[in-house]
Amino acid sequence: MKAYLGIDVGSVSTNIAILSEAGEVLTGLYLRTRGRPIEAIQTGLKVTRENLKPGIEIAGVGTTGSGRYLAGVMVGADVIKNEITAHAVAASMLVPDVQTVLEIGGQDSKIIILRNGVVVDFAMNTVCAAGTGSFLDQQAARLNIPIEQFGELALQSKNSVRIAGRCTVFAESDMIHKQQMGHALPDIINGLCEALVRNYLNNVGKGKEILPPVVFQGGVAANTGIKAAFERALGMPVLVPEHHKIMGAIGAAQLAAEEVARSGRTAFKGFGITELPYRTRSFECDGCPNACEIAEIYEEDRVIGRWGARCPRWDVI
Repeated sequence: MKAYLGIDVGSVSTNIAILSEAGEVLTGLYLRTRGRPIEAIQTGLKVTRENLKPGIEIAGVGTTGSGRYLAGVMVGADVIKNEITAHAVAASMLVPDVQTVLEIGGQDSKIIILRNGVVVDFAMNTVCAAGTGSFLDQQAARLNIPIEQFGELALQSKNSVRIAGRCTVFAESDMIHKQQMGHALPDIINGLCEALVRNYLNNVGKGKEILPPVVFQGGVAANTGIKAAFERALGMPVLVPEHHKIMGAIGAAQLAAEEVARSGRTAFKGFGITELPYRTRSFECDGCPNACEIAEIYEEDRVIGRWGARCPRWDVI
C-alpha cells in the first residue's frame, strides 16, 4: 500500500502526517521542536516508522514550515512548499468549499482567503507575540493553569472582562490589574481569549473579506475559548478539523502525492536517516557587499544543502 509523508517543521512544533492514496490520515504526530529541528525530525520519523502498519510503502515526501529546506535536504523531499500553500491544500481536502482559513501557531499566525479552491489573498503576523499561542502558554504558566484547561475555564465565564490585547506587556499588566480588582478567573481568561482574537482580526485579518465556511487550524485551535471568541466576533460558525494540529504536514503530504503522480518517482531517502549524524554551520560570504550569511548542513561529512544566499554562487553542492 502506497502512502505519502508530510513534514511541517516550525519554531515551536514539528508535525508529521502520513496520508493514504485516498487522502486518509494513517498516522499523525505533533512534537515540540525545542530549538533542535534536526533532532525533532529524526525523533519524529523514528516514532512514525514504529507506528506504521506493515506493508505500507512511502511513495513520496513533502516538507513545509520555517524549517522546510532543512527537512527537505535531510529526507530527500519531492516537494518543498511554504506554509500558506500547505495549509490551504489541507483545508480544501477536508472542507472542499472553504473560503477562509484562520491559522494560529506558537510563534506566528496567518489568514488565508480562498475563492473557488484558489488562494486569492493571505496575511501573516511574524513579529507580534500577542496574537500567537506562545502568549497563551506564557499566561497559563503565570496563572499556574494547564494550557489544556484554558478553553474550558473561558467557557465558564459569566461576565465579560475586557483585557488590553495590543501588546503582551500591556495585556499581562491589565490581567494583573483585573485580578487585583477581584474579577473571577474564568472571566479574566475569557477576556484574554477575546483580546487575542481582537488582536488577530485587527492585525492579520484587517481588510480581508472573511466568508464562511471558516476553518480554524494550528495548535491554538484546540482552545475552545478561542474558537468561541472567534464565533462571537465573526458572527458565524468556525470549523475545527480533527487533525487541526498537523494540517501543514497533511497539506505537504498531499502536495508530495501530486508531485510524484507527475514525475513517477520519489527522492525519499528512507527512514534510515534517523540513524545518520547531522550537523550545521554557517559562514559569511565575501563575494560581494551583500555579505550573505550562508547556512549549510552536513550528513556525516558531506554537505547536502546550503541556503541564505541572494545569488546562485553557493547553489552547487
